[in-house]
Amino acid sequence: MMTEKATFGAGCFWGVEARFIKVEGVIDAVSGYSGGITDNPTYKQVCTNKTGHAEVVQVTYDPSIVSYEDLLEIFWNIHNPTTLNRQGWDIGTQYRSVVFYHNEEQKEKALRLKEKLDKSGKYRKPIVTEIVPLNKFYRAEEYHQRYYEKNNKSVSLY
Repeated sequence: MMTEKATFGAGCFWGVEARFIKVEGVIDAVSGYSGGITDNPTYKQVCTNKTGHAEVVQVTYDPSIVSYEDLLEIFWNIHNPTTLNRQGWDIGTQYRSVVFYHNEEQKEKALRLKEKLDKSGKYRKPIVTEIVPLNKFYRAEEYHQRYYEKNNKSVSLY
């Protein structure tokens, strides 16, 4: 089986991870940090808003079952991509809307879908989602992995 990776930031990684792990064709979804200047950041450091990292989920998937475009559609539907540096009550750059692309093909698909959504009229405000290359992904602490499963919380499938 050939797998690929996709990395998304859409607010708090707990709910994002819980949503993606339920998608048919997703092999794994890991909470972590990306996009900042601090090597091996901790949750406490990221929460200071000084590391530049976003809370992200790295998705490993089988492209013969689920496409990158399908994952992008889910990404844009599970959060509000028009709010800068916040999702709901979570405020700060670590909660920004961001697609970290792994290759040029992902970049082109993300830019194309973002433009299509912006023109669709679905949102009253412009989409502020960043689309930037993945530099490094740092796995979050173990207590953040599968948070909803470990804590008997459920997540709607939207």
